[in-house]
Amino acid sequence: MTPLLRFRQREPQGWGGTVGGSMAGSVRSGGDVLLRRSPAQLWFVRRARLRLAVLGYHGISDPDTFAGQLDRLRRIARPVSLDEVEEALARRRSLPARAVLLTFDDGERSILEHGLPLLRERGIPGVAFVVASAIGSRTPFWWHEVERLVRAGARVPGEPARTGAGWLRHLKTVPQQTRLRLLADLREGHGPLVAAQLTAADLGTLESGGVRVENHSLTHPLLDRCTDADVRAEVVDAHERLTALLGRAPRSFAYPNGNWDVRAERLLAELGYRTGFLFDHRLGPRLPDHPLRISRLRVGSNTRPDRFATILSGLHPAVHALRGGR
Repeated sequence: MTPLLRFRQREPQGWGGTVGGSMAGSVRSGGDVLLRRSPAQLWFVRRARLRLAVLGYHGISDPDTFAGQLDRLRRIARPVSLDEVEEALARRRSLPARAVLLTFDDGERSILEHGLPLLRERGIPGVAFVVASAIGSRTPFWWHEVERLVRAGARVPGEPARTGAGWLRHLKTVPQQTRLRLLADLREGHGPLVAAQLTAADLGTLESGGVRVENHSLTHPLLDRCTDADVRAEVVDAHERLTALLGRAPRSFAYPNGNWDVRAERLLAELGYRTGFLFDHRLGPRLPDHPLRISRLRVGSNTRPDRFATILSGLHPAVHALRGGR
């Protein structure tokens, strides 16, 4: 019997299935402490030294906790850049022990304002996967817009009343055209919402500070819910727009919401992309098996130390998977 299975037999009642510090309701109080102190954690820590931990963040909502995470990584891990990962893949040469890569999805301004100074101060590289259509705009990301609209009382005739989180779950399950129609219905009767987004100059600032900017699609749809034409537009149009903004062609892609799509992967290969990232909450091998399907661990800037430790070791993802989590 593995250490994980031995621990799982005495798992506290109510252990939840979601992951990351920003995902509420995942454990009753003390669950993370118990998991970190379990014999399984020791076994997973030893195993993790020969794995590649790719951390998948979004915005930086808690700079102080994020700073503590970075300090921990400097002590116990070997932060690597995307360039190093690409070179290891090209040469089929394993990365250093305890290698960890930091990635940030969407391109929220908090990465520039709060994340970059902390990363630069510690000499830790990162990757920002940005939504190309948002750059230089004042348009909020659609998932933020949904939450704001629902708080403002937005309803759709014929649809059940849902919370903001409920609407987001629903919109991630429907075809692209249905999602766009429902978004338009939610906006009905409400004025346009605005949000500060990164500019072209900000992308240059990120890159000069050690955070490489890469492709996260044109508008952040669920690619596996899109038509062939939509998939092509989301990958290729974003590629062309970012090429113009960056002065170089992107060569890494993060699938929006982690929804891998074979059509998107083929386009990425045609465009010469070297890496593609999932959002599957898994600790991958030190040399990824498939360069366009690299696993990532879900983590938030507000993930507390006990949870952060078990995510890094791979124990939290293993328990999450055993309980049927996606």
